[in-house]
Amino acid sequence: MKIIDPFILASSSPRRKRLLKEAGFNFSAIESNIKESLDLRFPPEAMAEHWAREKAISVSQKYPNKLVIGADTIINLKGKILGKPKDKNDSFKMLKMLSGKTHEVITGISFIRSSNNLDITYNEISYISLRILSDKEINFYINNYNTLDKAGSYGIQSFFSIHVLNIKGCFYNIMGLPLSSLYTRLKSIQKK
Repeated sequence: MKIIDPFILASSSPRRKRLLKEAGFNFSAIESNIKESLDLRFPPEAMAEHWAREKAISVSQKYPNKLVIGADTIINLKGKILGKPKDKNDSFKMLKMLSGKTHEVITGISFIRSSNNLDITYNEISYISLRILSDKEINFYINNYNTLDKAGSYGIQSFFSIHVLNIKGCFYNIMGLPLSSLYTRLKSIQKK
């Protein structure tokens, strides 16, 4: 039974592709090649929405008749935006900053279909509280897991989960796609 029409995910993220595949969505994935920068002077929610929309627009220009979904996930710690780390040293600094604190994981989602001017963008926020991490624990994680392709330097779905005290909001949003709200929005878009 087909519930949702096929769409293009403007991403090469293995986590986003896995989430959509496991949830049964019919999609293809095309990397947008947008180079994100956190130097823009936007509030955190606007930053995530901006880059999600830029990714979707980039792919939609090549596929104007297809629905394209862009996504961007950032970490907000009291107004400081954390994206993907540059290197292991940057990962260490990020994880040290997040240690013992509650932060926001914000994912911007954008739906673009150029042929009929469909242009909808929103964001979802989840809140994560971490226990205090020792330098030894941070170094172990950085040296044994890939931290360089994840906003904030951690992946909630694997080993790092042992450091999570509390989650408020959508778990899948933390992995990069708020599946329930995505599904709800897709259903409403396809009625148009």
